[in-house]
Amino acid sequence: MNVLSIAIMLLLARPDSSYSLTGSIEGLDKGWVYLSHVGATPKMDSAKVLKGKFSFSGTIAAPELCSISLSGSGGERQNGPFFFLGSGQSMLTARKDAFSSALISGTPVQEEYLQFAASEKGVRDEGVLKQKAKAFVRTHPASPVSAFALLEYFSYNTNDKELDSLYTPLDGPVRDSYLGLQVKEILRGARLTAIGNPAPAFTQADVNGKPVALSSFQGSYVLVDFWASWCGPCRMENPNVVKAFHQYHAKGFTILGVSLDDQKDKWLGAIKKDGLDWTQVSDLKGWDNQVAAQYGIKGIPMNFLLDKNGVIVARGLTGEELEKKLAELLP
Repeated sequence: MNVLSIAIMLLLARPDSSYSLTGSIEGLDKGWVYLSHVGATPKMDSAKVLKGKFSFSGTIAAPELCSISLSGSGGERQNGPFFFLGSGQSMLTARKDAFSSALISGTPVQEEYLQFAASEKGVRDEGVLKQKAKAFVRTHPASPVSAFALLEYFSYNTNDKELDSLYTPLDGPVRDSYLGLQVKEILRGARLTAIGNPAPAFTQADVNGKPVALSSFQGSYVLVDFWASWCGPCRMENPNVVKAFHQYHAKGFTILGVSLDDQKDKWLGAIKKDGLDWTQVSDLKGWDNQVAAQYGIKGIPMNFLLDKNGVIVARGLTGEELEKKLAELLP
C-alpha cells in the first residue's frame, strides 16, 4: 500500500468535522445574522439574509456552545438563543419579531441541549432545577451539555464534594472541553474555600490606595464580602450586612468588602449611600478582580465568614443567616 492510499484511509477514518447552519426567518426580507462561538478564543461569523434565508458552514473540532443574533434592514438588533453547534446539519426557524424564540435543531448534541432545556421549562424552584441538572449529568457523561448544566447550576456557592461527584465521572473529552475546564476551575475555587480551610491570603488597595492584607484582621471574626455598586442583589442585601455589623462589631466582628467595581466614583458613592462603615478594597477591574478570581467567585453577592484564626466557618450567608450564625459564634 502506497503513502497516498494510507493518507486517504486515515482521512476517511477521521470523524466528519464539517457543519452547516441554515436558517429561515419569517417576515424578514434582508439583514444580517451573527454567529458567536463561545470558547477560549471567541469569534464571530456573519451571514447575509436574503429573502429570509441564510447559511453558515465550516469545520469544527468538537461541539461548541454558540449564540446567535439578528440585525434587520433597519439596523435593529435581536439576540437569539444559545445552542450547541455540532458536526452535521443544523436548522434554524424563527419569526422576525420573535428571534429570541428561534428554534434550532438537527444535530445530536443540540437535541441533547433541547432535552435539557425542556426539563427546566416552567420550573422556578432552584433546588428542583439543580436536581434535574444532576439527573441529566449522571445519565449523559459523554455530552458537552453536561458541562454546560454544571456551569448553569453549580457555579455559585459551590459545594466541592457535590460538584466533584458530578464532574469526575464525565468522559475525558467533556472534562477537557472549554466548558469542562470552566467547571474544573470552579471546582478548584470551591475546594480552596471549603468550610474548615484557611481563607486564601490576599492584599488589595483600599479606597485611598493603601494596601490592606486579609491577615491584618486575624483576632476578629471577619466577613469577606464580595459585592459591587452595579449589583442589584448586592445593594438589596447590604442593609442586612449593615445591621449585622453594628450589632456584633463590639463583640469582635468586622467586615472586609471586596468590590467588583471598575469605576471608583460609583464604588465610593455606593459605600456612602449604603452606609458601609468598614474597610473596602478593590483593584477596580470588575469581574477580572484578582481576589474574586482567586476565590472562584462566579456570582455576587457572595461572602465567607472567617474565625479569629482566619479559618472559613461559613459561606454564602444571606438575609438573616449571617445574624443567626454570628449569634452562635458571638453570644
